[in-house]
Amino acid sequence: MADSLTAELVLLLKRVSTHLTVKISNLLMLLSNHKNAGSIGALAGFAIAIVFTWKFLRSPGGQQRRQPKRRGAASSSSDGTQLTPSEVASPYPLSPVNDSKGQDVVEELPAPVKLTLGQIVRKKLNGGRKMTCQLLGVIFEEKSPEELQEHATVRPLAAEVLMEISKSCDLYLMERIIDDKSGEIALSALEAAGLFTSGGLIKDKVLFCSTENGRSSFVRQLEPDWHVDTNIEIISQLARFIRYQLHISPAGPPHIASNVFGSTSLEHYFSLLDQC
Repeated sequence: MADSLTAELVLLLKRVSTHLTVKISNLLMLLSNHKNAGSIGALAGFAIAIVFTWKFLRSPGGQQRRQPKRRGAASSSSDGTQLTPSEVASPYPLSPVNDSKGQDVVEELPAPVKLTLGQIVRKKLNGGRKMTCQLLGVIFEEKSPEELQEHATVRPLAAEVLMEISKSCDLYLMERIIDDKSGEIALSALEAAGLFTSGGLIKDKVLFCSTENGRSSFVRQLEPDWHVDTNIEIISQLARFIRYQLHISPAGPPHIASNVFGSTSLEHYFSLLDQC
């Protein structure tokens, strides 16, 4: 609306200027017959137009029209708060960025997952569903039939592993003994350790024989997926028939076949210390 009013004023000034030019020109022609009177009148009209324009531009309305906005000037928001030029240019309010806060944040790496004993046992069994295991030197601290005639001591950690194995496998324990008393001592030690109360192992699956070949024969008849033994000769004889074997020996893993593994103890093999 202001632009329309200004245009009308300028047009009015031009008309007044033209009218005055004509009047003055006629007046000068009457006063003098000089051939340049028309030019003089035109110059006079132009001078009058300049005067009127100059006065208009000096007026408050003209100054407001010709004064450009300063881009760097601060502006005020609707609530009277002074805004900086960058805040005026941005359509969204700016929030201060605290760089030091990001430096204090330390990216935490996820903690490694710790497997339970049951998970480790199932992983090591690799799908095996039946296992045969020697008692002396594996489950018992005693290593010879002669020691078993006097006493039997169950290895606590081996008993824990054995109970986990019995949850996944049909488990048979076996040993060569010299007399029936040795068998009774062995069964009493296993019962005292709670191996018969877990539900996976029963007394009928604890087998006794009088020779080493008898133990090997038991394994061949049961056809297990796993067999655990301390006798390297039995391990070698059964390598062709048993899917996996574990040789318990302080000397380390034997170099017999790819399906024969070695460890210093049953609990060491089925533990976090040996997950390879």
